[in-house]
Amino acid sequence: MRSSIRFLAAASIAALSLVAGSAMAEDKIIIGTEGAYPPFNNLESDGTLTGFDIDIAKALCEEMKASCTFVTNDWDGIIPALQAKKFDAIIASMSITPERLEKVDFSAKYYNTPPAVAVPKDSPIKDVADLKGKTLGAQASTTHANYVEKHFPDSTEKLYPTADEYKLDIANGRIDGVVDDIVVLSEWVKSDAGACCKILTPLPVDEEINGKGAGIAVRKGDTALADKFTKAIAGIRANGKYKAIQ
Repeated sequence: MRSSIRFLAAASIAALSLVAGSAMAEDKIIIGTEGAYPPFNNLESDGTLTGFDIDIAKALCEEMKASCTFVTNDWDGIIPALQAKKFDAIIASMSITPERLEKVDFSAKYYNTPPAVAVPKDSPIKDVADLKGKTLGAQASTTHANYVEKHFPDSTEKLYPTADEYKLDIANGRIDGVVDDIVVLSEWVKSDAGACCKILTPLPVDEEINGKGAGIAVRKGDTALADKFTKAIAGIRANGKYKAIQ
């Protein structure tokens, strides 16, 4: 009898250890981000990640009591990298779109901003009608690239691997305008690097293309993690941390 009790006790301890180990593993989350999309996420020269996405991610991890680490990945390969389990979630201003929902699952949105057009300050372009026949830049594999293709069929679209590259081209007069998130463009034109340009106009949101806001992407079927992020988003909104970061 005693040996049976000892066996059951040992088995119970082992089971508890496995559960505890599993819980600890769940609390360690690797987050993928681009690191080349200021002011939302940017990899600084000293190797640190900064921006709204990064601050929100840290607040969410604190809310979930999770230990999080960050990995940077080129934008055009960020979903395949998630699917390949290089990280557990993407926090990189990724819009929740029908196309992406076929490949990944999302948390609730954590922000929503419209697209906009920026042009050089000395441009003769006065409104969107003047963009006909002009060359518009956008980052490849983004909702903004899809927006240009659909809504500016009479313009020539030029795609770039990163936002920094289209900014360089418009600053040097190689393209006539760019389409991106209004916050990205607004912050850029206020900086020394964006002194060349101005916001022409915000653009109407096309929900089929722009989606319902930016959410946190997880692997298809990982609804438990998506739900944790959704709950944490509600938590930091309620306790004031979201507003402080914003």
